[in-house]
Amino acid sequence: MDATKKECILLEAARAFARFGFKKASIDDIAREAGVGKGTVYLAADSKEDLYYQVLHREVRAWQGECARSIDPRVPADQLLGKLLTTAMQYLESRPLVSELFSGETSRIMPRWAERFAELAALGRSNISDVLRIGIRQGLFRADLEVDAVAEILQDLHMTAYRSPDLGTRARVGLDLVLNGVRAR
Repeated sequence: MDATKKECILLEAARAFARFGFKKASIDDIAREAGVGKGTVYLAADSKEDLYYQVLHREVRAWQGECARSIDPRVPADQLLGKLLTTAMQYLESRPLVSELFSGETSRIMPRWAERFAELAALGRSNISDVLRIGIRQGLFRADLEVDAVAEILQDLHMTAYRSPDLGTRARVGLDLVLNGVRAR
C-alpha cells in the first residue's frame, strides 16, 4: 500500500476515533473521508481494532517525539521533569486518544488488546525514564532509583493531574511531592 494513502487513512481514522469514540466510528465513514474504498482501509489494517491500535501507536510516537524535544541534558533534571510535564499536558489537550490510553479507557473498551496498550503506555513514559537517568548522572537523583517504577508512578501522577479541574496546582504539587517528599528538612 502506498505510504501516503495509508497516512491519509490513519489521519482520518484518528479524527473519527477522537470525535465519535471507538465504538461509534465507522470504517465506512473513515474510508469516505480518506477518499478510499472500504476494502482499502482493510488493506491498511486487519480490523477496526488493529486500525485503532495503529492510530494510537502513531499518536503516542508523535507525543513522545514532542516531549523528547523538551529534554536538554544540560538542564537540571528536576527542572526537566517540570518542563516535560508541561509539554506533555499541553500536547494531551489536542490528543484525546493518547489521554484515553494513559487513563486506561482504551483497555476497558478493548480488553483483549490491553497488553498491547500497556506496551504503548510504556513507550510513552520512556521520556520520563530518560530524565530520571539524566538526574542520576547529574547527581540530583539517587543512584539506586528504580527508574522504570518511578517513571510509571510519575506517569500515573501526570494523568491524575491531567484529569483534575485544577491541573496546574495538582501537577505542581505532585511533582513537588515526588522530588521533595513530605518530611520536614
